[in-house]
This record gives sequence, C-alpha cells and structure tokens, in this order.
Amino acid sequence: MKNVEMEVIDNILTIKVDLSREFGPSSSGKTIIIATTEGNVSIPNHEDKKVGLNVYRKKQS
Repeated sequence: MKNVEMEVIDNILTIKVDLSREFGPSSSGKTIIIATTEGNVSIPNHEDKKVGLNVYRKKQS
C-alpha cells in the first residue's frame, strides 16, 4: 500500500490518506497517483473482508 492507513474501531473502518502526497503518473499517464492499496487487501483484523482503493488526480497539461 502507498499512503493508505486503515483502522477498525467498534466495527467502523477508517481510511486515512495524506492528500498532499503524490507517487507519480499512473500506468496510462493520464492521472497522478496520490494513494493506492495496489489491488484488493484484507482489512486489519477482518481478513475475510477486502478493500481496494485508488486516489488520484487528473494530470495537468
């Protein structure tokens, strides 16, 4: 995972992403990646549940 923190408290999943960070262009080059789970990952202490997350912005011309 890049720039993604997950926490479960009382069965509530909270995902934290720093929107000021960037990890370069996506594979298509059309967007800039801000955060990603890089596919589906297990939720902490709930391995039977998965989450997939991508946060990105449009690349400026």
